[in-house]
Amino acid sequence: MKKTNQFSHKIILSLLFVIPLLGNAQTESDKDAPNFIFILTDDQGWSQLSSTMDAKMEEAKSSYLETPRINSIGDAGMRFTDGYAPAPLCTPSRRSIQCGTVPARSGSEFPSIWVPDEHLTIPKALKRANPDYMCAHFGKWGENMISTPESCAYDVSDGLTGNSDGGMPVTLNPGHPNPTHENTPPDYINNHDPKNTFSLVEKTIGFMQQQVRANKPFFVQVSFYAQHLSVVTTEKSLKKYKKKGAPDRAYSTAWAAMLDDLDQGVGKLLDGLDALGVTDNTYVILMSDNGGRKAIPGGDINSLPPNYPLSGAKHSVYEGGIRVPFIISGPGIKANSTSHIPIVGYDLLPTLYELAGGNAQQLPSGIDGVSIKSLFKNPTVELKRFKNALVFHRPKKGYSAIRKDNFKLIVKWKNSTEISKVELYDLSSNPIEDGNELSDKYPEKVKQLKVELLSYLKSVKAEKPYNFF
Repeated sequence: MKKTNQFSHKIILSLLFVIPLLGNAQTESDKDAPNFIFILTDDQGWSQLSSTMDAKMEEAKSSYLETPRINSIGDAGMRFTDGYAPAPLCTPSRRSIQCGTVPARSGSEFPSIWVPDEHLTIPKALKRANPDYMCAHFGKWGENMISTPESCAYDVSDGLTGNSDGGMPVTLNPGHPNPTHENTPPDYINNHDPKNTFSLVEKTIGFMQQQVRANKPFFVQVSFYAQHLSVVTTEKSLKKYKKKGAPDRAYSTAWAAMLDDLDQGVGKLLDGLDALGVTDNTYVILMSDNGGRKAIPGGDINSLPPNYPLSGAKHSVYEGGIRVPFIISGPGIKANSTSHIPIVGYDLLPTLYELAGGNAQQLPSGIDGVSIKSLFKNPTVELKRFKNALVFHRPKKGYSAIRKDNFKLIVKWKNSTEISKVELYDLSSNPIEDGNELSDKYPEKVKQLKVELLSYLKSVKAEKPYNFF
């Protein structure tokens, strides 16, 4: 795949080995501008951690997986129990996060007429708030993103990267006539750099070193290729999980080992930040681009589903497809705190803009997200979101959904204009949808939410549903 800005990329790689690790922090004047590390994992479900995202649901944590370093971000900051990816698949989520838009507006599928660099993006917003910000993107950019990271105002990046750059059947099985996840091995060994996890961390630390040395505030997004298929891990990690026995859910030992490698990478990144002496002035944000997969090669289909206890999986608008780990630590955030207020990935642009000194109320009207900065001080404060609703739209699968307060309505389309079924859920006590459908009990609520959902989709000229199964 063609890469962009190769010259600046090579400079970063070379400097990794010549710039000494700096122990002195940024100057006092520069501390007014916080740094940001945005860690975006791929296909990692809400319950795919060794600590629960919600203390009320102990069953949501895994007794088999080990993610101590990811957990440590929540221990140092705030866990958002009701944190959502903008979409149940990667590229729409990534466009949405970059531009602060609901995917129904900016493209709900891989191909889209939405051109990110024609709109405000996170780096553009940060540079508007403070021109000193330096911005980098390392790792998976996305499929069919159209715009390059540089055209979206990143100063350095890995370019137009996608799934194959992290390892897919076509790249891991050279010479195979038609490699797929079904006709190739369920997992692979790479003892040096599985899923590029460790090299991404090295590049990220190198970029941070440069900015600290130059007394420049920075934003760096590291988009890991894990946990996306194919499954690639180190032999050491695989042996560790084989000794642990059978997984507690329908993922494989190799998939669990790949997550362990990812957690180690996150740990190296956090250690690198500590060594630079700027942790106290840096926000660390971690979320996944969508929920976990329904099936994983090598997993035991007779075990609990990979996203247990949530219903559904990647590609669907059930909670298993869109509710994800969402954790933030940083200045002014109380350690080991929790918020149950629903937030979503497209809230990051206005949030970072405000934290960088901008006025989120003055952002363009096409920005759908809201700043969640107020939650850092008061985890229960109501966010001033348009109609207080989150909207999800997956036209290719015939699903749309709206969450307003604690109620969630799912619409299933019969065709591009007709609805075949509606489902209503109350998520106030728990997010489990299986067996808890309430549309007959609250017909007026169904009517209200359906009107609001359809009205919103029409207002943003959302793509009409198609390709029903």
